[in-house]
Amino acid sequence: MRQQGRQLLSINAPQVDAKVQIHFESDDDLRDYLSEPFASRGFPHVDVSWYAPPWPKYVDRSHIVDRGTHPHPGSDPGTVGAEIITALGNDYAILHPASAATLLPDWHLGSAILAATNRMLVERWLDAGEYCEHFRGTIRVNTRDIEGAVAEIDRWADHPRVAQVGIALQSLDPFGAARFKPLWRAACDHDLPVAIAIESGMGTTHPSTPSGPPRTFRHHFLYQPLAFVWHLLNMIAEGVFEEFPDLEIVFTDGGADMMTPILWRFDTFGRPHLDQTPWAPQLPSRYVGDHVYFVHGLLDGPTHSSMAAEWLRMTGKEHHVLYGSSYPAWHMVTPDRLPDGWTAAQSARVAGGTAARLYGLPAIDRRGDGISARGTEPNGAHR
Repeated sequence: MRQQGRQLLSINAPQVDAKVQIHFESDDDLRDYLSEPFASRGFPHVDVSWYAPPWPKYVDRSHIVDRGTHPHPGSDPGTVGAEIITALGNDYAILHPASAATLLPDWHLGSAILAATNRMLVERWLDAGEYCEHFRGTIRVNTRDIEGAVAEIDRWADHPRVAQVGIALQSLDPFGAARFKPLWRAACDHDLPVAIAIESGMGTTHPSTPSGPPRTFRHHFLYQPLAFVWHLLNMIAEGVFEEFPDLEIVFTDGGADMMTPILWRFDTFGRPHLDQTPWAPQLPSRYVGDHVYFVHGLLDGPTHSSMAAEWLRMTGKEHHVLYGSSYPAWHMVTPDRLPDGWTAAQSARVAGGTAARLYGLPAIDRRGDGISARGTEPNGAHR
């Protein structure tokens, strides 16, 4: 697997898994990171939701049995590193801590849980263990507590292995709303992309369709990219990217295949109506090209057909798609499952070239017997 992945890359381009989901070992483990009055509070488990796949939620090799305990899949740095770095041949993994905190009606509790999550991420994954140099972290913040979110970004942004800020897709307001401006400004001030991910668990949430919750998991899973599209088009129309020219957004759960038809329609409608949005004078597709990235999803676009390369090329998607396994979820994508219809150059960009540029990851020298990192600092300060 390692050699198969290496063939996609140049001698210096690292192979990057842009979405590895990590967890606390258990609810009790999370409580150990909380202080009162929050440690004694009730909160939903990340695996309790309206929908669950009709098959095991996590891949078999992610389950851990150690001394009679059963930690949550994706909670042990050594197990995750052995799978993502050693077995699959990635040089870096971008870690996304899972949580249900931003869906909670009590935003005080939600912010406390996310602060505890960030401390766990840094202590266990970024500062310790065999694979810490290969890990980069996502600092989770609460969009229902913008002041607290900015403070949390300020607290961790200078850590050399923090790669981005992470927020939940589910929100009471579209992300073009003015109240999010301090969050975007803080991310730009610290030169950190903002990753938007589908949140787990139950709480104050919204259905994945305009007409309410769909009946089955399969429908729910297929509709989810529409929510990404809604947030993105709202951010464009409200001038977010014009006001924050350094802002970079990463949609982490697929949806890139939606962009070509949506942008064709948005550009066609937007061209004669630019006078109505003087705060966003560019065509919508221009903002996407300068600011937006997508982690490749299992269902995104054609795969084995002759259309795969052409479809990825349309509206410039080939420069804005990142490979991410989504480990340990059931829909995990290994590097060998990327579409074989892509060109070699497209595959190299998706497998690591684009992510390395976005996150400021050091180049990898593969000449000779060993592999060593060299070049830029790992915190993305060169961008």
